Amino acid sequence: MTVIISKSKGPQKAKRSSIHTQVNPNPGRRIICPHCGNEWNFYQIAEEVKLTTRYVQNADGSFTPLTDDSRILGEVKLYCGECQADLSEFHNRFLEMLF
Repeated sequence: MTVIISKSKGPQKAKRSSIHTQVNPNPGRRIICPHCGNEWNFYQIAEEVKLTTRYVQNADGSFTPLTDDSRILGEVKLYCGECQADLSEFHNRFLEMLF
């Protein structure tokens, strides 16, 4: 369970949150949304994508896909999965950490 420390003046109390049950093992290398604090859920959107799918037609007239090829012609942006803030400034870091 994550412990959140209040930033109010005076005595600080620890509050428990059940939002995230995972422990952050390496906080310095993680992307954290500066708007909402999310560090778990993200998505990217690619603009102007050309998708080519190759098919073979079966004897009964139906089609079966063989291969897919995609080419991104536009911009690719990274977004927070919680508050939908544009986090494209972190996109290079995101790409470095894809495995």
